[in-house]
Amino acid sequence: MEDTAIIELYFAREERAIQETMQKYGAYCMQVARNILRSEPDAEECVTDTWMKAWNAIPPERPQFLKLFLAKITRNLSINRYKALRRVKRGGGEAEAALEELAEVVADSTSVEDTVTAAELSSLIDTFVRGLPERDGNVFIRRYFYTEGVTEIARRYNLTQTNVSVILNRTRGKLKEYLLKAGYAI
Repeated sequence: MEDTAIIELYFAREERAIQETMQKYGAYCMQVARNILRSEPDAEECVTDTWMKAWNAIPPERPQFLKLFLAKITRNLSINRYKALRRVKRGGGEAEAALEELAEVVADSTSVEDTVTAAELSSLIDTFVRGLPERDGNVFIRRYFYTEGVTEIARRYNLTQTNVSVILNRTRGKLKEYLLKAGYAI
């Protein structure tokens, strides 16, 4: 079923919308959650919560790209769950490593004067990633949006782990320079 038809089911408040969404994007959302949580039961719970969030968000929201809309919901739910679990058991994982790598570039600050709004920062990063060579942009997104491991990214793009690490390190450096030039205090 086409995304537009699925979205129309949501607007008609037909429960079939969730079934169609699960059938079309269930495996995709599970992979997003699994990459962050590294736990099948926790990933399943986040994906189930994704369907409820989508049901509550559509309408009034009318996503232009349903797949990305669902990925964002799943990703945010998974990161929140990861943080909650992390507080409880203090374990390690890919999500933590990815977030620590980016922390050097996008530092958290409480000073309003030193930071731009989250929406502006998101827009800056989006523009930056779109300006990268395709492979580098894909590697960056796979690592920092989907929180895939370096080994998995290397396999996907037929690169060595060292090559992926170098691409990520150089891209983070370029992002830092880009944000500094844009007036974002790091």
